[in-house]
Amino acid sequence: MLAVKLDNTVNSHPHAGLMSADVVYVEEVEYGLTRLMAVFSSKYPKVVGPVRSARESDLEILEQYGKVAFAFSGANPQILPAIAAAPLYPLSNDAGANGYSRSPDRTAPWDLFADPDELLRGARKATDARDVGFTFDDETPAGGKRVGEFTAFWPSARATFGWSKEDARWLLTMDGSPALTTEGPQLGGTTVIIQRVDVYPSELVDSNGAATPTTETVGKGDAWVFRNGQVWPVTWSRPSADEGTSWKYEGKEFPLDPGQVWVLLLDEDRRPEIR
Repeated sequence: MLAVKLDNTVNSHPHAGLMSADVVYVEEVEYGLTRLMAVFSSKYPKVVGPVRSARESDLEILEQYGKVAFAFSGANPQILPAIAAAPLYPLSNDAGANGYSRSPDRTAPWDLFADPDELLRGARKATDARDVGFTFDDETPAGGKRVGEFTAFWPSARATFGWSKEDARWLLTMDGSPALTTEGPQLGGTTVIIQRVDVYPSELVDSNGAATPTTETVGKGDAWVFRNGQVWPVTWSRPSADEGTSWKYEGKEFPLDPGQVWVLLLDEDRRPEIR
């Protein structure tokens, strides 16, 4: 299993390889912007990117998956010991991991791409896929409310997903522009989850002095699950970092639509706009 940290600003578009991801997380980073973390297990693209730096919150998110291979390009020096000690295989471009190359068609730092097959050769014992709390069912559950589109807001970013009946999935518009891919299709998922979590400034700062947010994904709270053009208010629970996240509607496990899952980690003080 491979996780890759990616940029998510206008300079990073179009993304490469994300259509093959099983799960894509959207996390808040410095200046209220967002980054992506894509998890691959069922299939791997020929290339993925642009690859960017890791955050402390990534380690907590990934621990539920087991000892995964984690591809990234550098990190705050203060969290490098935590990455080295985490139950994963760190594959950092800055540390000389194989599989990275620079695209002549992009400008730095948005020009770094990776070959997943080559990356995984450097982590041959990386765990296979395991249960992290997702259950799937082709049949649409009862109790949903019809939705055309919804938007999640971060301090300096916004993600709008619109339901496409033709594609049978939610299509992503990021910061007002369609989120395109080098593979052709617009980014999006069959299931999108907005998970309300605690996001707060950590003691770490970037090179310009901006505080790095910490995102707590262990605990419990509210969420919205969007599938089949509908929405359900659910609750989430994750008792510890090495356990998966359960999603429940009216006290029962909520099944997701088979296909790619997006998880938007949104501060609990913020609410999405659902239309």
